[in-house]
Amino acid sequence: MQALSPRHVKTDEALRLGVESGWYAIKVSGTFVSGPHESEGDCRSKIDEIQPPVKKKR
Repeated sequence: MQALSPRHVKTDEALRLGVESGWYAIKVSGTFVSGPHESEGDCRSKIDEIQPPVKKKR
């Protein structure tokens, strides 16, 4: 799976894209995976649900 990152879409861009403004989890390609979320923290929490952090082996 590709790494996901949070991205904020402001009102003017949201109107152009036909989506609501807010925080979105996106792929490297720019594809929206989840959202909109109210805050960056909420978005990061959803990213962790979708793609749990890699645990290091000891």
